[in-house]
Amino acid sequence: MFQRVLFTFTLCLLLPALSMAQETRLSGRIIDKKTKEPIPFSSIGLKVEQSGALTNEIGIFQMNGPTKNAQDSLIVLALGYERTAVLVKRGVSQADMVIEVSKRVYELAEVKVQASKVKDLKLGARSNTPGDGMIQGMPGSQYAFFVKNEKGKKLGNVRSVSFYIGEHGFPREPFRVRIYAPDGNYSSPNSDLLTENVVVSAPGGGQWFTIDLTQYNIVAPDEGFYVAMEWIVSGDKFYTTNFDDNYTPYGQIMRPTFEFKESRTWSYTLGKGWTLMTMSGAGGLRYNAMIKAEVDMIK
Repeated sequence: MFQRVLFTFTLCLLLPALSMAQETRLSGRIIDKKTKEPIPFSSIGLKVEQSGALTNEIGIFQMNGPTKNAQDSLIVLALGYERTAVLVKRGVSQADMVIEVSKRVYELAEVKVQASKVKDLKLGARSNTPGDGMIQGMPGSQYAFFVKNEKGKKLGNVRSVSFYIGEHGFPREPFRVRIYAPDGNYSSPNSDLLTENVVVSAPGGGQWFTIDLTQYNIVAPDEGFYVAMEWIVSGDKFYTTNFDDNYTPYGQIMRPTFEFKESRTWSYTLGKGWTLMTMSGAGGLRYNAMIKAEVDMIK
């Protein structure tokens, strides 16, 4: 009996050490296959374990290796590049990995109209007063709001997008603008319409922040499109602040709007993908990210 108890006690002492011994680390950088230039803010994720990381502005990443299966696929998703997979194994650390990804070839649509027949159309949030609450993210996470073409107008190019930046957190921290077509599962965000790396910083919080996108010639789908904020890594700093006892946001914070009866906002988490937000407020109005856009309306 004593030997059994001693064995159990010894095993309990060894388990943490064994667990630590099996923990592996993956680190390296993501580069363009042709130019060998680093690719900033790429999503890195294990396919089976659904864990992930984000490269910084010089393409460097580090994360834990697989722990559940003998091997897993490390998936690299870089804006404007082909999806790339690399085989990694449990218990095998890999440092200084160099993963090359190939540029994706896009066939850009072109809208040809007479200048006299193009007008400005505002879509998305209409209120200038945000609702109660905050929308925060971590590096690599996104919130995408569906800018719906409610009246079925003929749309041209996207002129600008605007985010209502909250006054809390660190409103001047950089974020990346993402524009998606609603062609994923259940009309979720999927295909990138903006294929350039547009990283911006707001001048402050408690106000709208508008980004001019006219130079990118983004053709808006007639049904509408998603406008997303993506939280990125700024240098080696991970900013947090405590203005509530249990609330520690990273970087800037968006504010919500309760203008719509339907959920139009999806959240993205590294390694897990997109999830529709279904929170509601008074009168059944839905909790949505406060985002709007201006597009060309073709008469």
